[in-house]
Amino acid sequence: MAKQSFQPNNRVRQIFDDLDIYREFCVDYGYKFDEASMYDMRSYVFRQFNKYITGKPAKNSWDEDARRHA
Repeated sequence: MAKQSFQPNNRVRQIFDDLDIYREFCVDYGYKFDEASMYDMRSYVFRQFNKYITGKPAKNSWDEDARRHA
């Protein structure tokens, strides 16, 4: 019988790495983390995340809430 071996898939690893970065962004910038909105350009949060990873300034929800309630 042949020995079965597990070959890690780089695409799957990249998705999980992206999800970790996305979760950290949501926590740091005060957005609701939803895995389903990853790679969905219709999602406002993912569009802000996309700005963040390309080096453009993203809106910080924590700052916006502080201004509204101050």
